[in-house]
Amino acid sequence: MSTFLLEIGLEEVPAHLVTSSESQLVARTKEFLAAHRLTVGDIKPFSTPRRLALQLCDVAEESEALSEEKRGPSVERAKDENGEWSKAAQGFARGQGATPEAFEVRDGYVWLTKHTTGVPANQILSQIGEEVVSQMKFTTYMKWANHSFLYVRPIRWLVALLDEQVINFNVLDIATGRVTRGHRFLSTEHVTISDAQAYEETLQSAYVLADAENRKAQIKSQLETIANRNHWVLSLDNAPAQDLLEEVNNIVEWPTAFSGSFDQKYLEVPDEVLITSMREHQRFFYVRDATGKLLPHFLSVRNGDTAHLDNVIAGNEKVLVARLEDAEFFYREDQQKKIADYMAKVKTLVFHEKIGTVYEHMQRVGLLAEKLADALDFDDDKKTDLARAAEIYKFDLMTGMVGEFDELQGVMGEHYARLFGENEHVATAIREHYMPTSANGNIAKSDVGAVLAIADKLDAIVTFFAANLIPSGSNDPYGLRRAATGVVRTLTTKHWHIALQPVLAEFMAATGAVTASADLMAVLSFVVDRVRKLALDDDIRQDIVSAGTDNFATADIVYLTDRIQVLANHAHDNNFREVISALTRVARLAEKTPVSLNVNPQLFENETEKALYAATSELQLVALEANGAEALYQALAALQMPISAYFDATMVNVDNEQIKNNRYAQLNIINQLIAGLGNLEDIVIK
Repeated sequence: MSTFLLEIGLEEVPAHLVTSSESQLVARTKEFLAAHRLTVGDIKPFSTPRRLALQLCDVAEESEALSEEKRGPSVERAKDENGEWSKAAQGFARGQGATPEAFEVRDGYVWLTKHTTGVPANQILSQIGEEVVSQMKFTTYMKWANHSFLYVRPIRWLVALLDEQVINFNVLDIATGRVTRGHRFLSTEHVTISDAQAYEETLQSAYVLADAENRKAQIKSQLETIANRNHWVLSLDNAPAQDLLEEVNNIVEWPTAFSGSFDQKYLEVPDEVLITSMREHQRFFYVRDATGKLLPHFLSVRNGDTAHLDNVIAGNEKVLVARLEDAEFFYREDQQKKIADYMAKVKTLVFHEKIGTVYEHMQRVGLLAEKLADALDFDDDKKTDLARAAEIYKFDLMTGMVGEFDELQGVMGEHYARLFGENEHVATAIREHYMPTSANGNIAKSDVGAVLAIADKLDAIVTFFAANLIPSGSNDPYGLRRAATGVVRTLTTKHWHIALQPVLAEFMAATGAVTASADLMAVLSFVVDRVRKLALDDDIRQDIVSAGTDNFATADIVYLTDRIQVLANHAHDNNFREVISALTRVARLAEKTPVSLNVNPQLFENETEKALYAATSELQLVALEANGAEALYQALAALQMPISAYFDATMVNVDNEQIKNNRYAQLNIINQLIAGLGNLEDIVIK
């Protein structure tokens, strides 16, 4: 068994694209190997800012041979009236690279057995440049020289080795070889790889740790060693620290961790400001003491060895102090004004040129938040806090600190609100209204903050729809899908049953021209589509998701989510097929003939009609929905036997118009109950 090495040498790739590019290379290579029937053992990936690579272990000498049976025309069509092979038979043989003499007659047809011999591994792997390397897709592209070819960054070298043999191919004018490049500053420019198995060892001798996971582990170990030596508390387990560790890992090839310090006076600035300055702007890790207090020290990683490390530390400290000086200045200056001063400036801040100002947006959000609070039966204290939060929640956009550190919007709003005398509920809501800040981000914990977050996002969706700025395809420049996802996740996390349809209808009627041209059903469908997306992400069957989100009526997001889950939970019941079959039979008939819903029991002609009427007469959709989708499903599942008996004994379409309409009235009443679970006709019964 052999080992194959592929390395794509590049100019420095942006850190956020390195890991995904490595994964894509592995995935495309697996597809390539499967298509060519070439068996390999482990696939070991490598990546640094300057290279994407992989080793294929235990590569077979050649691809698997293949025997396929191909069925041709029937015997009648394969022979002409003279018993000779017809044109159809001869064409079939040519298409398979054979002659009619190779035919085998079986089951009334002619058959050919096609044998494909194995292809040597080196021949197959010579196609990997065209079929894998050149086909990779990225979110960011560059082109270089006179080439029209686009890639994440310009390709500077290629290595392709099967054991010691160079596998020849080209990408543009770059030919494969055995020469790679080591660390840009610590190694000679060209490094020769003797054979595919020596790749990792050869690069390590050239000051490159090519294994990304190994490199990350070394970075983590070095950081923890420094922290432990100084009795600092370093947290690397939270999501922001993990993201930073991943980013740092993807900008270095030979990591060396170090620590630096800054003046203790800057600790008077809020922790969030200091952490943002260190983590977001300088890629530094912050540290705390045993009590959780932020310390005036930081940890970082250089792409190099320990030579002249003191100079590196001094340079990093100087850059950080410049940032902290700005932060300290803005923090002092911002406190010289009041919230009213900042709100006066918000009135001139444009939300969108087609929609209006941020202040106008806030006024609409306040109105919508009030309606949501009424729907949730908030008490007077909560309503008062919500109204005040809605009145001022964007004021920090006009502070100097947020102007310099825009990542701190909301965070500084909360901090300044406390300093300016606002109560805790209002201050917290100012920060929480942005939540969740990502698809999987944390949801606002406080009720006031959660309602403000929902209202803020819903107003954005409605007004952008009214301005015809609707996302299409993958294009979503205003983050409306993220906003809708935030609405759905907040409602479901808080388990708030709110009928969005009447609430938004009333809101749009009250806010006039800026929302009037929005299509309410399009807005609701857009939000419900996020329910579908989240359910599919949870691996719920697509047909069940479709069934549960059709007929969304008042758009109670929590109820829609619940009924999807209920249908998914019962999909494996022994009687699920029979239940859905019975209910969809009712639904199809009812949809064809809508009639008055008045049922006259005196017109029943058999016992099954009476039994079905008795089983349904006490069922009320509103009451069942109030008890949850599970209660509705159980009630409908209990109708399966009466419905089946009814159809066995009852012809609905009879000549007597009065009796026929009476039967359709009964089916339409049941169909109203069925619609409470969505559109069950979407469910594929297996």
